[in-house]
Amino acid sequence: MNKTHSDPTVQPVPASVTEQVDAADITLSNPKRAVVSLGANLGNRLETLQGAIDALEDTPGVRVKAVSPVYETEPWGVDPGSQPAYFNAVVLIKTTLPPASLLERAHAVEEAFHRVRDERWGARTIDVDIVAYADVVSDDPVLTLPHPRAHERAFVLAPWHDVEPEAQLPGVGPVAELLGGIGREGILPRADLELRLPE
Repeated sequence: MNKTHSDPTVQPVPASVTEQVDAADITLSNPKRAVVSLGANLGNRLETLQGAIDALEDTPGVRVKAVSPVYETEPWGVDPGSQPAYFNAVVLIKTTLPPASLLERAHAVEEAFHRVRDERWGARTIDVDIVAYADVVSDDPVLTLPHPRAHERAFVLAPWHDVEPEAQLPGVGPVAELLGGIGREGILPRADLELRLPE
């Protein structure tokens, strides 16, 4: 049975995605592992991150397997102080969706939480990025894998390292080494905040 989300603001999964996973939703036969980065700096940031996690879990063919701690980070690519700080987290998922369909769902989640794409590096209610998908390395301009800037973003590497210390960024190297190379400047662990793993 396909799962549905109780929140009416979250758009239903497109029929094309549902058809692709079909009965595999129940068993997740031969699932692939993917890493998804979440960020929000508008509205109720923690609530939005949790809503995005729940919406991913409610996607046929997707199971959220781990949720990282929350980090508060300075906005990327803009002058400090020009935007509110972000809350960032990483989730590890298992999925039967191919990369293109997972990207379609990520965009649907962003739209459900009113993500606006008016400007590059602009403030946003939610950002859902596919960081890595299995060991796929691809320069497809629609979905470059792994994410082309993941290796230089502490707000991606630090929470990922927290939930998977031995992780490797495909085609690049160990997450621990990449994080050690760029340091943790501009990111603050928020031990007082917690995201829950969907039941």
